[in-house]
Amino acid sequence: MYNKAVLDNGLRVITSTMPHSHSVCLAIFAGTGSCYESEEESGIAHFAEHLFFKGTQRRPTAKEISQDIEGVGGIINGGTDKEVTIFWCKVASSQFSLALDVLSDLLLNSRFDSKEIEQERQVIIEEINMNLDLPQQRVNMLIDELLWPEQPLGREVIGYKETVVSITREQLLNYVTRRYLPNNTVLSIAGDIEHEEAMAQIKPLFNKWAAGELSSGYITNDRQTEARLRIESKDIEQAHLCLAVHGFSHSHPQRFTLDLLNTALGAGMSSRLFTEIREHRGLAYDIHSYTDHFFGSGSFTIYAGVDPKKIEFAVAAILEEVSKIKQGITASELTRAKELSKGRLYLRLEDSRNVALWYGSQEILTQQILSMDDVISIVDAITLDELKEVAEEILTDSGLNLAIVGPVKEEKPLRQLLKI
Repeated sequence: MYNKAVLDNGLRVITSTMPHSHSVCLAIFAGTGSCYESEEESGIAHFAEHLFFKGTQRRPTAKEISQDIEGVGGIINGGTDKEVTIFWCKVASSQFSLALDVLSDLLLNSRFDSKEIEQERQVIIEEINMNLDLPQQRVNMLIDELLWPEQPLGREVIGYKETVVSITREQLLNYVTRRYLPNNTVLSIAGDIEHEEAMAQIKPLFNKWAAGELSSGYITNDRQTEARLRIESKDIEQAHLCLAVHGFSHSHPQRFTLDLLNTALGAGMSSRLFTEIREHRGLAYDIHSYTDHFFGSGSFTIYAGVDPKKIEFAVAAILEEVSKIKQGITASELTRAKELSKGRLYLRLEDSRNVALWYGSQEILTQQILSMDDVISIVDAITLDELKEVAEEILTDSGLNLAIVGPVKEEKPLRQLLKI
């Protein structure tokens, strides 16, 4: 399904040939993100990612970078997360060489021009303002702060106004120097391209990139002895809530079991939460659950937007469903959850971008690549007893975290509900 090569400088290259595709996607994964920042430089990883797109020696402006790709119908973008930063480009397969040239150029030759830094600083501050105005986004920030207080995982990826305004060009360059190393990077390619053909073009562009010593990871503490609640009162039409518990890391042996439990509880319109909270009780338009996995931690989160007057009723109803799932699910629910999980995976991996992200993200985060068949075998083997054991392990009174953004002020009634 894929080929892997490692250059002398440590850069890992993964290719997956999709001969029936008309496209090719290139994705560069750097093993860096907001968790590798100090508290004082919060947001620097995201700031740097923006600046990579602002001009190189050969393409001095952001427009020249984007128009080279968009001029052939392609797409180029990037993104920063807690543990990884991605730069990707998808083009028609005949434009592979151009896409590789553009991506390697912005990664290795970006200017970090002082004028561009000051302009982008204002852009990011507006992005922060936008996120603060979006209650769905804001409640996700708050739940992370509750799950991981005063820890890297609890900080917002984009940073904060007071830190973004103080980051200097020297700090940005130092951050890039210590985190953007070939031995901390994966180049993943998927589409109508052969491995040997890709490698022949990759080596001349990347083999002079010097490896370096990589700094250590970051500290995570999941210990929690009592339920936590945080309300941010805001005069809006809905109350937006996140109810979360700590979950499992990338490498945890029960990671996929938790993902399947999530599918049964809150993925899709036939899930328990959607059926009960929306269809039967009419308490929410949007309600769903999701999991996140990190190096040493993880989370299992339920999101809902509800009528502020019914916030207590909605929280109680959601907790009731959480309590019920601890008692186990039926055999038919298990079958549905498995087939939904497998079917979504099949559909996702028809696209060259998703295939590139599938292999690249596993390599950078776990250094162990599972094929689609590997994952399907794991999912098929999960039992009802395993799901029940995982639910009982993570769904506890003392592990609950509830964040709310909306016209809600009274804490006591909600705090009293935090039991399952």
